[in-house]
Amino acid sequence: MNNNDVIRRVRYTFDFNDDKMIEIFALADVEVTRAQISEWLKRDDDPDFKGIYDKDLARFLNGFINLKRGKREGPQPAPEKTLNNNLILRKLKIALNLRDDEMVEIFDLVDMRISKHEINAFFRKPTQSQFRFCKDQFLRNFLYGMQKKYRKD
Repeated sequence: MNNNDVIRRVRYTFDFNDDKMIEIFALADVEVTRAQISEWLKRDDDPDFKGIYDKDLARFLNGFINLKRGKREGPQPAPEKTLNNNLILRKLKIALNLRDDEMVEIFDLVDMRISKHEINAFFRKPTQSQFRFCKDQFLRNFLYGMQKKYRKD
């Protein structure tokens, strides 16, 4: 999954307009323009399409956490320079304040059976033997399940 897919799906799921997207970036102490957001949200085959870098997606997800949970005191966390599916899943879990059983329910909404132990493996340190990489299919299904759970229509 690419970063643009992630930001598109989060925007669609929570029905964020351009102003709300700008506000979310501002919550992570980042200024973006409406033009940048528009370029990131365009289809991949559009000539005006621009890919969103890992650092910018990390900033958006940090802002999303601040939007959903409130901004914490002191300096904001530095955005990661590189993101992987495990980090994206972790940031979504934090933003939505999800427990493992709630994540299992989200996966169940899209008929994907996964246990709490498998979910915990995504959040372990990569050096631990139980660590498991979050493949695109897991992240894609989680985002789709989020859409089913949180989308208002």
